[in-house]
Amino acid sequence: MAIRGCEEVIQVDSSEDFVIGKHYYANLYDIDVNAAANEEELRNVVVRAAKESKMKLVEVKSWSFGGRKGGVSVIALVEESHIAVHTWVEYRYATVDVYTCGEQSDPLRGIELIIAYLKPRKYRLAYADRSQKTEETLIVPAS
Repeated sequence: MAIRGCEEVIQVDSSEDFVIGKHYYANLYDIDVNAAANEEELRNVVVRAAKESKMKLVEVKSWSFGGRKGGVSVIALVEESHIAVHTWVEYRYATVDVYTCGEQSDPLRGIELIIAYLKPRKYRLAYADRSQKTEETLIVPAS
């Protein structure tokens, strides 16, 4: 699955030492209801996303919620940060976060896998560079 409109903006210069932060997040609309409700399979997809994104998995927790606004939540703690997926079955809606501080990690690959599994008819994907920068790039100085 190719995701258009997002480009990797972090280029690592090994002579510099700073914190890398790559954060992809998405809102998925009109998703596959069976995929959204399947806690075990969604958990497996998140584990696969961590591995294929070159992240080191520490722990995974998942929950199914019934009733109105019910769905599944999966949270993966990785050494480099986290992956989170929340589905709302009744609304055929999901949110996904893949955030990493790992220089070699590929969060775009992880979010692509999760999006492909949930099969949205539409989605909105965003990227935030959350890296530490030099002082010159600060917008608001601390008082």
